[in-house]
Amino acid sequence: MKFDISSSELLSGLVICSGSLSSNPVLPILEDYKFDIKNNVLNIAATNLETTIITKLDVIADGDMTICVPAKVLLDTLKALPQQPVSFDIDEASLDIRITSSYGKYKLTGNDPSDFPDIPVEADVNTFTAQSKEIITAINNTSFAVSSDELRLAMTGVLMQLDYNKIIFVATDAQKLVKHSFAGINSELSDSFIVPKKSLGLVKNVLQSDEEVVVAYNTKNVYFTSGETKVIARLIDAKYPDYNGVIPASSPNVMEISRSSFQSSLRRIAIYANKTTNQVVLKIEENKMSISAQDIDFANEADEVLDCKYTGEPINISFSAKFLIEMLGIISSDDVELLLEGPSRAGILVPKEQNDGEDLLMLVMPVMVAY
Repeated sequence: MKFDISSSELLSGLVICSGSLSSNPVLPILEDYKFDIKNNVLNIAATNLETTIITKLDVIADGDMTICVPAKVLLDTLKALPQQPVSFDIDEASLDIRITSSYGKYKLTGNDPSDFPDIPVEADVNTFTAQSKEIITAINNTSFAVSSDELRLAMTGVLMQLDYNKIIFVATDAQKLVKHSFAGINSELSDSFIVPKKSLGLVKNVLQSDEEVVVAYNTKNVYFTSGETKVIARLIDAKYPDYNGVIPASSPNVMEISRSSFQSSLRRIAIYANKTTNQVVLKIEENKMSISAQDIDFANEADEVLDCKYTGEPINISFSAKFLIEMLGIISSDDVELLLEGPSRAGILVPKEQNDGEDLLMLVMPVMVAY
């Protein structure tokens, strides 16, 4: 069987799928792409058993065939070739693959497609649509807060919670929590599921910022389809903790401050903080905030004072500078608000201004009671 295709188009398709290739596979076949050619359409699939990526390309073929192709050899070959038509001649008996370009011929051996893991099909699914830009933003805003503790399986993923025309993304590692929601999705569902962090990273890399995404899910998998590409992720089978229970019901102390000034000061002060805790102490009172840190082991200390707007009782509270810097890096608003209930309770960081239909809330636990 033979087929012809542009080398650049094929390389683009292979790169899209390459994110789900296994670097240290439990099965040798996971180092391959699965090529499924039917009616002049090439379906390329790659999987690491947790995430599968499939994309479609048009080809000129003289028949139908399925074969697994060693990914590294094929990728390296196409990357070394300038853009040009290439021809694939596949021996269906021996699975030998001969590639012909204007420069010469190259031969590699394919593998039996029956060894490739079964690709999940969309059965008994619920479906909704959303804009890729919104999904990318939600993934960026939450994935950094996911836990790496495998003993807390649910928290190693991002909760996607459907509330009819709104969807909420939640991530937490018990020290920090991020909740990002956006409205305007095409849905009549009230449901939730947990997607692994790595899978969402691949989704983000595949999506274009101006596309509509069809999201389908069942009890085992979620399917993100955009254009000719589909990402299939195995869901985490666990119960997500009640995140609303840790968000303070009221925060009478409110500080408003420039996001960039706050972040820049934290970066400087963090240099002098203890490298294990990254603890900084915020001393907040009317119209000013002092940020200080010390590392007793090395006799290092630093202190800065920033202007702010503050409503509430004077308060001393300690946070991880690392967490605050990460959160401030996510926010795009010029000003932020820090909502505080007390020196031993979680703080809430929110943008002063939010886009229509969007809501971003970040919670950070204090390192210890400030002194």
